[in-house]
Amino acid sequence: MENNNEVIFKLNDIGKVFGTTSDTQVHALSDVQLEIKQGEFTAFVGPSGSGKSTLINVMNGFDVPTSGHVLLSGKKIDLMGESELANFRRDHIGIIFQSYNLIPVLTAKENIEYVMILQGIGEEERSKRVKEFLSIVGLEGKEDRYPSQLSGGQQQRVAVARAMVSRPDIVIADEPTANLDSKTGTELVDMMLELNNKYGTTFVFSTHDPMIMEKAKRLVTLKDGKVVQDEVR
Repeated sequence: MENNNEVIFKLNDIGKVFGTTSDTQVHALSDVQLEIKQGEFTAFVGPSGSGKSTLINVMNGFDVPTSGHVLLSGKKIDLMGESELANFRRDHIGIIFQSYNLIPVLTAKENIEYVMILQGIGEEERSKRVKEFLSIVGLEGKEDRYPSQLSGGQQQRVAVARAMVSRPDIVIADEPTANLDSKTGTELVDMMLELNNKYGTTFVFSTHDPMIMEKAKRLVTLKDGKVVQDEVR
């Protein structure tokens, strides 16, 4: 998939307020305007409490904005019902969590193919894609191991393969290297950069990791819930 500069994600005037009374209200996001184009490798950065994680959660549909709209591939995901959103997220968004979020009773292979089973993809195609991505993430021969039999870095590699195998429009990663040592984290990000270059997969990160910031092709800096800098390298 090549980068055709198509805008796939739009955040229009996004505001997010937590709390119900004026005394308890926290304005986590204020008037955020952003466009993410096909093939970008973007990092959201900023101090703790700047709104990075909230913005990520609004993008993947885990949080509903208080104001504004979130559009992915032209669809307003903030207006979707729970079931519709779950199906849309399954087909269009790959998610990588800080804590891996693998299913402990499933093997690496079964974790990777789980989303494709939900999508109704046939066994032959599932097997082909799992084999391809196990090779890409360097886990050939470990497909029958359970998460408890894998290191943290290997578990996160399974999570990357799971996020990408369904061929989503965008992969959203929330602090993906936070639980990894620097060497493992660097290897993981280099692998995602390679996937970005090879497949044109769009990646968006929320991160404190200087190494991800260094490798990102676009840095969006947040402070007090607002975008204060947007730098394309």
